[in-house]
Amino acid sequence: MRRLAVALAVGAALTLGSFAAHSKLPAPPAKSDAEKTAEAEKTKLAAAKEGELLGKYQDSAVANYKKNKGIADKPAAKAAAKKK
Repeated sequence: MRRLAVALAVGAALTLGSFAAHSKLPAPPAKSDAEKTAEAEKTKLAAAKEGELLGKYQDSAVANYKKNKGIADKPAAKAAAKKK
């Protein structure tokens, strides 16, 4: 008898838990124009920084590849790199 009561309690708990899992969350509050502008500016700055880092890491990878393969840079490429 006790096993039956425990089994029914567990079944009821699982049933109620499944209903709670399917409930909807409330919609987030609407953003003001100032918040939208700030978020867009933040995203723009992050993208610019990420682009600069990507270029830096690509240049580093190319230099490492050339160093390990024994490929010498052409003099014109070295002069252009020094101007930067």
